[in-house]
Amino acid sequence: MEQLKSRIEAVLFITAKVLQIKDIAEILEEDEDKVEEALLELIMDYASREGALEIDDENGYILQVKQEHLDIVEKLCPVELKPPVLKTLTVIALKEPIRQSLLKELRGSNAYEHVQELLEKGLISRHKDKNGRSFNIKTTPKFAEYFKLKGDIRTLVKTLNIDKGVKDNPEEEVKNISTKEEEEN
Repeated sequence: MEQLKSRIEAVLFITAKVLQIKDIAEILEEDEDKVEEALLELIMDYASREGALEIDDENGYILQVKQEHLDIVEKLCPVELKPPVLKTLTVIALKEPIRQSLLKELRGSNAYEHVQELLEKGLISRHKDKNGRSFNIKTTPKFAEYFKLKGDIRTLVKTLNIDKGVKDNPEEEVKNISTKEEEEN
């Protein structure tokens, strides 16, 4: 049983996503009942250690850092961005500095929520424009660090593999991103 628990732990650690018992059993080529029994013991092992990790079993099984330690994880490993937020960030990077009102026009009303999330993660900064009526938004050094960028907008476009045809007109690509988003919704 100890060896099976170790193998399950390895699967949960490597996949870093929610798995069902049948998925784990299939990966390990083991009986589902044996996997379930070993998994329950493993969950109890983690709970009794009072360490930083736990196996969450709400919608399947995943090895994760306990809630009380997420601030440390956030500092060391930025959380992945959801596709709509990433698209908003791409528009900001391509058009920076961009007025928040234009960003809303290009990305829709959800852009406000995206901006808030990006501000919290330190990937963008926002300052009142000279009229004091709107905000100008631009990326921060943390943005370049997050994406490991050492160049200009073309580097970003290439890194994100947005469109191989973008050469001298990033504004056109912004329109393409907005149009693709509308088609998806």
